[in-house]
Amino acid sequence: MSKFLKLIYNELYKIYVRQSTWVMYILLALIVLGGAILTTTFDDITTEYSDNWREELTQENEKLLNQNTEMAENSGPEFTVEYNSGEIAKNNYYLEHDIRPLNYGAWQYVQENAGLLSFVSLFTIIIGASVVASEFKWGTIKLLLIRPISRTMILLSKFSAVLVFALFSLVFVMLSSLLIGGIFFGFEGINPHIVLEKTEGFTYVPLIGETLSAYGYNIINLVMMTTFAFMISTIFRNSSLAIGLGIFLMMGGSMVVGIFRDYDWAKYILFANTDLKQYETGNVLMEGMTLGFSITILIVYFIVFISLSWVFFNKRDVAGQ
Repeated sequence: MSKFLKLIYNELYKIYVRQSTWVMYILLALIVLGGAILTTTFDDITTEYSDNWREELTQENEKLLNQNTEMAENSGPEFTVEYNSGEIAKNNYYLEHDIRPLNYGAWQYVQENAGLLSFVSLFTIIIGASVVASEFKWGTIKLLLIRPISRTMILLSKFSAVLVFALFSLVFVMLSSLLIGGIFFGFEGINPHIVLEKTEGFTYVPLIGETLSAYGYNIINLVMMTTFAFMISTIFRNSSLAIGLGIFLMMGGSMVVGIFRDYDWAKYILFANTDLKQYETGNVLMEGMTLGFSITILIVYFIVFISLSWVFFNKRDVAGQ
């Protein structure tokens, strides 16, 4: 085990010694900071409710209803009407259950930044695509394989290092969002609660738990796309190909599912199953899909990706490298 941990440490050192890795973290920090600055410019997002919150919610509902009326008269965009209707329903929930709305704060900013994990996925795909291919490109793979360590352990250490990088990046997004959110918006308290729409309707839930859940759901797509890029890199020893395919599928995966959605076999496509939150919200993509089904499909794809990586890496002849 000590040898394996040393291998992981060695791989992480290779990752973090690169200037490009730190550029990625700087970009993430700038995006988080820029998001906070933009958020402060929108009063509707950072609305603070006073002790007269009931009256303020009533006035807000009247404003939204007037907007919907204007939209209907002028054939405005339907998504705006749907959004306003959802806000009205949420406000009514607050009023009916005598719950004072939570003022915008750091934890809500952290929750909203769960979407930034798409950037983490992008950066991790780049790292995962190069961690094996670069060894063949620079010929350093020989130096690894002459050591008294199995190829399987070497490959596993590289993959583990990529996952650790992804975890560190995820934690970085969370902590930087919490810090910057606290500076710009303050904190909501020790155990803040918020009203969210679930399958059973609106519910009053702990904000911190929901935030961790949101990041947890995004980890699934992060791991699957990283594993795919890692597999392509291992098979073809080409980081550019792995990065290109990984980014293309990450961006266009939902489009692929949408094109073939009318076919029953489309539910077996990887990207139809990476969003497990669909079972929490009730907006299941296709009929016949269940949480157990999607988890099984994800496990199968993961095993296939890892198995192909292992087979090609172990069978690869490096004599000519």
